[in-house]
Amino acid sequence: MDSEDILKLPPPPADAREAYGTDPNQFGEIFLPKTKPPFPVVMNIHGGFWRAAYDLKHAGHLCGALTAKGIATWNVEYRRFGNPGGGWPGTFEDVRNAYRFIPQLTKRYNLDGSKILVMGHSAGGQLALCLAAHELSFKRVISLAGVVDLQQAWELHLSNDAVVGFLGGKPGEAHDHYREADPMQLSLPHTTTQWLIHGAADDVVPSVLSRIYTEQKKRRGEDVHYLEISTAGHFDLIDPRSRAWPRVENTVLHELGA
Repeated sequence: MDSEDILKLPPPPADAREAYGTDPNQFGEIFLPKTKPPFPVVMNIHGGFWRAAYDLKHAGHLCGALTAKGIATWNVEYRRFGNPGGGWPGTFEDVRNAYRFIPQLTKRYNLDGSKILVMGHSAGGQLALCLAAHELSFKRVISLAGVVDLQQAWELHLSNDAVVGFLGGKPGEAHDHYREADPMQLSLPHTTTQWLIHGAADDVVPSVLSRIYTEQKKRRGEDVHYLEISTAGHFDLIDPRSRAWPRVENTVLHELGA
């Protein structure tokens, strides 16, 4: 069984909160290292199966851990289904606008705009890969236990058909939304390095989704890598106390040259 303790622990405080839009859910939290700037940046997109019931707070732990390694983190909130304007495409528009807000943060907090990595957990993995397919400036993206195949998410009825709430219907009812949002159906630029990290013991989002995604994308010539952690569950990948966390952290540090 996965330990969900990380969802309940109070996170470390952020250094600042910045709004990238006017809705109450259009903001992010900045965590800054104590070392000398400029800092590489990780934009983090939290999971929760796109539902309003889950917010960004629990992701503050991984942000704090990366910041301790000299990386600034931009922990993003966004409208989820259950919020006004949430679901597809509002949720994706928020994540995209949060990414496009990074140049302002770069100036304000002395960040290194040449070293940006976007990372997402669970549903956030889907959003991160979808974002990478739509923003040509992307260089690095990491999916942690990502819901990277939305057709499969429907067929497996993950989290009580959460994808139906997110996309506004079943595949036969919201075909265009599945086509626009599903990382499996989207093509990423060959200049974007993708990492899919998944725990073999994940009982929330099966690791086979990430494994098959990697196999298919490699055949398309995309720069994609798969790291499976044999004993890790769904939440171990975002818990700095877990045995799996150093594998995640080292992948981030490697990609940013930090």
